[in-house]
This record gives sequence, structure tokens and C-alpha cells, in this order.
Amino acid sequence: MGRAFVYVILGGGVAAGYAALEFTKKGVSHGELCIISEEPVAPYERPALSKGFLLPEAPARLPAFHTCVGANEERLTPKWYKEHGIELILGTRVKSADVRRKTLLTAAGETISYKFLIIATGARALRLEEFGVSGSDAENVCYLRDLADATRLVNVMQTSAGGNAVVIGGGYIGMECAASLVINKINVSMVFPEAHCMGRLFTPKIASYYEEFYKSKGVNFVKGTVLSSFVFNPEGKVTGVNLKDGSYLPADLVVVGIGIRPNTSLFEGQLTLEKGGIKVNGRLQSSNSSVYAVGDVASFPVKIFGEIRRLEHVDAARKSARHAVSAILEPEKTPEFDYLPFFYSRVFSLSWQFYGDNTGEAIYFGDFSGTSFGAYWVNKGHLVGSFLEGGSKEEYKAIAKVTRLKPVIEDLSELERQGLGFVVALSQKPGVSEAASMDVGGSSLVLEKAVYPWHAAAGVVVAASIAAFAYWYGRRRRRW
Repeated sequence: MGRAFVYVILGGGVAAGYAALEFTKKGVSHGELCIISEEPVAPYERPALSKGFLLPEAPARLPAFHTCVGANEERLTPKWYKEHGIELILGTRVKSADVRRKTLLTAAGETISYKFLIIATGARALRLEEFGVSGSDAENVCYLRDLADATRLVNVMQTSAGGNAVVIGGGYIGMECAASLVINKINVSMVFPEAHCMGRLFTPKIASYYEEFYKSKGVNFVKGTVLSSFVFNPEGKVTGVNLKDGSYLPADLVVVGIGIRPNTSLFEGQLTLEKGGIKVNGRLQSSNSSVYAVGDVASFPVKIFGEIRRLEHVDAARKSARHAVSAILEPEKTPEFDYLPFFYSRVFSLSWQFYGDNTGEAIYFGDFSGTSFGAYWVNKGHLVGSFLEGGSKEEYKAIAKVTRLKPVIEDLSELERQGLGFVVALSQKPGVSEAASMDVGGSSLVLEKAVYPWHAAAGVVVAASIAAFAYWYGRRRRRW
């Protein structure tokens, strides 16, 4: 028993929905495309699970957040897929893949063949058992990766109002879930081994702002230690947690957010892997020319920094999915994927965006005692990263545009003095808008110093040198 398609998307997360929309925009025929997903529902905007889905009043529920509403585009309901001739194979696990034969074998024994495969399998949540702690199966221990996880978390929260929650992990999931728990009137303690929250992105100064804000909402931070074991009641429900530093926290609910691992197991030994993901080129094409990878599972060249990276964020999933479809259907018209790393979060009344890279020296600006502040990262004389809390739509656009330009920074104190005004002013200069959409990784813009006269002078010198050489060479040829 089997079915054959021209295009198969393996995975039913955010990337699958955006890839499907791109296929239809480019004229895919009815019956050529299918999506295979372990989840029983059509692709949806996963960020909603840690935000609107957890609200106690007017919570987000499907079909409201099917893709692609996160990018202000069509909402792709199951009816939409049917109308466009796209086969949704839901609630289906693929147990093996053969990229040489271009086939996938489902757990039910069905063989699905393809001409082109897009791997959008995403990642799975790391479990406590992988770190030597048992108890993940307790009814009030929750993870958050898919709709089933979110539904379970909501059910446990509803029985824990006024009680105590322990959040294990200080990253994205930990911070966003902690905010939602507070809104649901649950007392929250956050436990993580790092010195501050969001350790992979925030500096201590930036993290301190958010930690103080969370503390004002009643959140208790327990840093520099990890979970050692759970305490259970006779019914097997967790009633508390023991930490490695010897302390104890009561718990009616535990949320675990300790990282993810890309779902690459089907392709290990068949495709080249790097940095934990499936290595792809600038066209998002793997080591097998018929197989592409997008989203959390893909390790791709980040042109602006000249290295392979694997990025765990919805924006990268959306944009890489679209680009892969374009590369498959219009290979001659599709340039290499040129992605500017982007991360954002919205919790409580806070909203921040980050672009680029957080390497080098951080230069801060704005009012850290107020509601709007930010930072630039300067590495080897170039601005490589920008962070802004409480910005306007225009200000966020400006930091994205200028960060892509990687302008040269000669005076750090002057950059600090100008603050947000630096990127706003530079983004409004003639020609910057066009340049920002191109490959400008080697841009040589200098803070308050024109470089164009120098370029012109250099051009004159080079031209004169070439002319002199040509004259000398011509005379010498005649003598030969």
C-alpha cells in the first residue's frame, strides 16, 4: 500500500503551513503536495501556546491561530488545504526514511514516495530523565511543545489557582510560562543553573531589568542550582521539588523548559548533520539534492556572519520554509537564503526585539528604570547586534535595517551618546533602505565619518596606476 506525491512536507508545525502557502502562491497543482504530521490538527502558530493559549480570559483556541495568521496572511484551516488540493496526513508517525529511494514508511505500514522532500520535523522538548531526574510522567509535571502539551498545562493550571508552581528553566519557555502562570494567579518560583535568565541572549544588565519586573509580579528566582528530585504524595502527584543546593520548594504544578533537541533521527547516516541539525546550503538543500530542511531542524549558512548556524525561532521557520519552496520551484530565480537572526518576546506589558548577534562589547542606551531601553553589540569594529525593549514599529524596523548593514563603529562613547537615535538617523539616509535588503555583510559605514571621499580618492589612485602600467607594458611589448 502506498501513495506518491511530487512534494512532501514532513512535519506539521509552523514551517509546514508557510511552505504550503508558498506552494499555492507559486501554482502547485492539486494532488502534488502532502503534509505528514504526528499531530492531529493542521499546522498552527506555535508561539500562541505559551502566550494567548494560556490566558485565563478569552484564551486563544483553534482555529483562530492556524498558520499563517502570525505573519498577517491567510488562515489555513483544514478546509483551505482541501480547497487547494493539498493532502493532510495527520496523526501519522513516520518510522523510517530512505532518501536514496525517496520513500517514507509510516508506523501504519504505508509507503509514501516523493520527488522533493522538505524536512520540517522541528525539535522535541528535552526531558528531565535525560539529566537523571525521574518523574516527568506525574500528572502535574508539564512540558510545552505542542497543542496536547498546552491543553494539559491549561487543565493543571485550572486546578492550581492560588497554589504554587515551580518553573524549571530560565529561557524562552520558562519566562513566558512564568508570566502566564502569574496571570492565572499562581505563585511562581523559577529555577535555573545560570547566573541570570535568558542566558544565551541577555547580558546581566538586560536580564536584571526583566528579573526585577518579574519580581514585582511576585516571581521568585532561584538561580545557580538545578532540580535534584521530586517529592510525591501517595497518589503519585508531585507536592514539591528538592534542589541540588539542598533547598526545597512546594509545588502544585511543575513546568519544565530546559531546551530542545532537533528531530533528525530519521536521517542520521543518510544526510550530513552539523551543529545538531541537518546541514543545508544557501538554498536550504541538504547533502541529498532532492531533500531540503527548514526551521529548527536545519543548520544553514548565515551569510551576514559567514558561518553555519541552527536557529530556534518561529521567524526563521517561516522564512526558511518560504525560501525552500522558492528554491525548489524557481531555482534560477531564487538567490541564496540571506537571513538576519531575529528573536522577540511579549510578556506582561513588555515587548522586546533582538536582531543579529550578541558577540563583542555591549553598549547600552535608554532608560533602564523606565519602559524603553536597548543595547548594541560591537564586534571587531562593527555593529553586529541590536536589542530594543518598548520600541515603536518604526524603531524596530530601524534597528533591523541598520544591524543588517553592520556599520563600522569608531567611537563607542559616541554610539552610546546617540543611542537609539543612531540607527533611526542612519536608517533614514538615502540608499540605506535599498542596501538593507541586499547582501551588505561587508558594509563600511562609519559613525559620523564619511567614507565615500576616501573611496573616490582610492579609485583615482588605482585607475592612474592601471593606466601607468598599461603604458609601460605597451612600450615594453614594442621593444620585444
